Amino acid sequence: MPFARLAAATTPTCHIGLGLAAVGRPGYINLGRDEDLPPERTVDALRERTHELLDAAYAQGVRYFDAARSYGRSEEFLADWLKDRPGLDDIVIGSKWGYTYTADWSTDAETHEVKDHTLATYERQRAETDALLGDRLDLYQIHSVTPDSPALTDKELHAKLAEAAAQGLTIGFSTSGPAQADAIRAALAVTVDGEPLFRTVQSTYNALETSAAPALAEAHDAGLTVIVKEGMANGRLAGPHAPDVLKELAEQTGLGCDAVALAVILRQPWAGVVLSGAATTNQLASNLHAAVVDLDDDQLTRLATLVEEPRAYWERRGQLPWH
Repeated sequence: MPFARLAAATTPTCHIGLGLAAVGRPGYINLGRDEDLPPERTVDALRERTHELLDAAYAQGVRYFDAARSYGRSEEFLADWLKDRPGLDDIVIGSKWGYTYTADWSTDAETHEVKDHTLATYERQRAETDALLGDRLDLYQIHSVTPDSPALTDKELHAKLAEAAAQGLTIGFSTSGPAQADAIRAALAVTVDGEPLFRTVQSTYNALETSAAPALAEAHDAGLTVIVKEGMANGRLAGPHAPDVLKELAEQTGLGCDAVALAVILRQPWAGVVLSGAATTNQLASNLHAAVVDLDDDQLTRLATLVEEPRAYWERRGQLPWH
């Protein structure tokens, strides 16, 4: 398991990863993005920003980096960074397949990505990822599995994924939507030749959306590494947009709303890696303070009042505009 490398790390931030969704393409749904990125979102400008973030993250103890085929040129930017640092052998690289980026480097495209969990898409995107990341890739995840995904029942796909696992690649999946728990439990039941197929799960969990927690605990107990995404709820828990309760607790701790929001996730016993989706090095530095936030029972009780009904949360997320 590549995540065994993190177990040997001693930095407080080794269980915080860096996700590249916000900087691998010019358009994304995070709030405040207009102020976060360079005015001219050229390929070169975002490559430079991505490399700045990767350098800063590594220097501050981050050891997991997460990309996807649909995150614009995130794999390409990450591959360029890795080529200049061939000696880095203490990091874990993950990517995802299942969505195709279709915005053609535009922020106002009618469709930014198209989902397809068929074997044909896996084989095409696996070849594309391999051309960029090669043997630096540790983890390959099915992107945004839902209970109705054909990836849960396609035996031919399962066989191909098991073949990749036999060759040393860790196979995982991510989830999204109000039925994440159902998707997680269905994926845990997938086996090939009697052996579980998936070794990691990446799900949305944050102070507003906690519904996947019991299923994530089950996945952890089954031996999977749990990766948490969207811990900032696409910017809804960041300073300018944060609920008053979170702002008050951040003031009490002397740190940012983002650090408090991520600290809530880090304290979950099943959370293996919690992703930062920072788009600036200042955001990243603030996110990493989550590792030293200590919340008492009263503060946690107050934060629990923020939880939303899952369908309401995901409906709100679906209405966020691409910036």
